[in-house]
Amino acid sequence: MLKKLMIGTALSGLMLSGALAQTSLPPAANSTPPAATQPSGPAIVSSQKPDQWLASKFKGTDVIGTDEQKIGDVTDVLFANDGRIDAYVISVGGFLGVGAKDVALAPSSFQVIKGVNGGYDKLKLSMSKEQLKQAQNFEPYQPPRTTTGMAPGGLNGGGLGASRPMSSPAQSSR
Repeated sequence: MLKKLMIGTALSGLMLSGALAQTSLPPAANSTPPAATQPSGPAIVSSQKPDQWLASKFKGTDVIGTDEQKIGDVTDVLFANDGRIDAYVISVGGFLGVGAKDVALAPSSFQVIKGVNGGYDKLKLSMSKEQLKQAQNFEPYQPPRTTTGMAPGGLNGGGLGASRPMSSPAQSSR
């Protein structure tokens, strides 16, 4: 749930930053300045625009190659900690996910192709399916595993070298 919220927030921020970067027309000469300034705070987005994508709908988007044939689909989005999108993770090859590999490509590698007759938009890539199959496999970050310091044998204390609980002074006097 948190992952979906972060993806949605990052995509919204990305789309909003593009909208804010557009220049606006200067105010008319006879317009009056605003009576009070708006308090600064989080920008609230009330609705999705036609040129924006929701992460929930973006996953699964078809990726087509130079021959206009489907070569994979979007399985994930890689974000930097500042909210910028670093890559789209594309699943290539395989059948129903079996034998598929993931390849991550920068967003600039893709061209959005509008859906025809109400169909879904697609992403076009200037690579073939074979080129993607030969590309380096994307590996998600795996944090280092911590050791628990347990002796061999697990929780029961069995096995060679297992430590035994220390006896209390009352027990050692017997």
